[in-house]
Amino acid sequence: MLPTLADVLALDAVRRGTPSVVAGGDRLGTRVRWVHVGEVSDIAHLLRGGELILTTGVALPSEPGKLADYISDLAGVGASGLIVELGRRFVGELPRAVVDAAEMHGLPLVTLARETPFVQITESVHSRIIDIQLEELRASEQLHEVFTELSVEGASPAEVLAQVSRLSARPALLENLAHQVLACESAGRDTGTLLANWEARSRAVAPRERTAYDPSSGWLVTMVGARGHDWGRLILFCDSPPSPRDIVLAERAATTLALGRLLERHQESLERQAHGTIIAGILSHAYADPEEVAARARAVGVPLTGRKLLSAVLRLTDRPGETVLNLQAKLTELAEATAAACRDARLPALVGAMDQNRVGVLLPLPPRTPAEAALAALADRLRAAFTTPFVLAAGSVVESIREVRRSFLEAEQVAEAAARQPDRRPFYRLPDLRLRGLLHLLRDDARLQTFAERELGPLLAHDAHRGGDLTGILRVYLDSGRNKAVAAQRAHLSRPAFYDRLRRLERILDTDLDDVDSCLSLHVALLALESFRGEMP
Repeated sequence: MLPTLADVLALDAVRRGTPSVVAGGDRLGTRVRWVHVGEVSDIAHLLRGGELILTTGVALPSEPGKLADYISDLAGVGASGLIVELGRRFVGELPRAVVDAAEMHGLPLVTLARETPFVQITESVHSRIIDIQLEELRASEQLHEVFTELSVEGASPAEVLAQVSRLSARPALLENLAHQVLACESAGRDTGTLLANWEARSRAVAPRERTAYDPSSGWLVTMVGARGHDWGRLILFCDSPPSPRDIVLAERAATTLALGRLLERHQESLERQAHGTIIAGILSHAYADPEEVAARARAVGVPLTGRKLLSAVLRLTDRPGETVLNLQAKLTELAEATAAACRDARLPALVGAMDQNRVGVLLPLPPRTPAEAALAALADRLRAAFTTPFVLAAGSVVESIREVRRSFLEAEQVAEAAARQPDRRPFYRLPDLRLRGLLHLLRDDARLQTFAERELGPLLAHDAHRGGDLTGILRVYLDSGRNKAVAAQRAHLSRPAFYDRLRRLERILDTDLDDVDSCLSLHVALLALESFRGEMP
């Protein structure tokens, strides 16, 4: 930390000149960056700010206005102060114009009553500045070593905060952007007092800079994040304005926290990629020998041999208007959340993205573990951690690696069908989908398409030609269990109007809508049509 003007006045070299503060006595805390001797009146344009000017005044103008301009120019460039030795130009005291201008512009003004070698003052101050800079450099190097070691060791946020508190002798806290405390080191103070009414207090402190001191709260706040994505704030509780070392300490700690999170995520991403490669290899027949699959899975910590194998697919439900980048980010989050849920449930598993909408999971289950129990445990933990809508679908349990691909394909088909009619089940299996699921699985079969066209073709052509919606009327009628009164009410039509439409339907379809078998065929055809069109029921 640079010395203040008060520190300079306390030096022996300055005290021998009998210094007297004649203006700006409330500014003696101003930092002195350098000491400069100057006898010319137009020196201001040579300065950069923070200089303490020493002069005898021999070359200063005599006119009061020009003397005031001289003081104004010094203050304008940010000089830290002006020391004038009396006796050569100004005897006894300084002109009133100089003192008044210094007071007006807030420039500390000091006189020396005795002759003082300026070189002794500059040497003393510059030595002090250099010593301080060396001390700060050593401190910075120490902080660099400490936090580099923490980064290499993968220290937790709590461990990083413990070092911050130890090095600063102050409490330190890490919060997220929702102002929830992630870690806290109280430095011997009462934790309850530090955290009392935390969210409200934290929201009231919102510095504009990435690192800033808030005098009202006594907090030194620095943002934590990397690559343009901030995710938290590091707060150092200060009883007095922080020193430059405190600021460096907070920023270095924030960098360590951000780096640790990046490394953690990168490690997770690599793990997901490795798992996804194995799953993709199973689906594409990339591995000729099941033993190769087992060896690769074993190498990433997932034993497949001697276990029942359960394939599952998690699919994000359709979200209109969602961008591709957002979907990609959500899928990555879903994959990481699924892996974390498996670890939490103590279910070793291969977890990896299959495409832009689906995450694949291969669960090796011990012989006595029911598949439903494992799926329920996974679903419960995952839905508590991941709020974006998704469906969890499972294939059949298989006994060998050779059968895993078939199980995965089944899970994919179940997930596709379930995503079109999610009903908040924890997970889906093929029996849960019933008729709609069966029709969805068969939607590409030409025989099903021919059946639906034979049953509904004339009606669809009529609606297309006339611009009507008799198909919708038929759907309402069948969904109402062929109860005409209920169907008319749901269609928002009077009974006579609704009955008239039913008669028109019978003529177009050449069928009897009171016949159970005819209505059953029409209902199946409508469900198949929804599957072809990808409509939600």
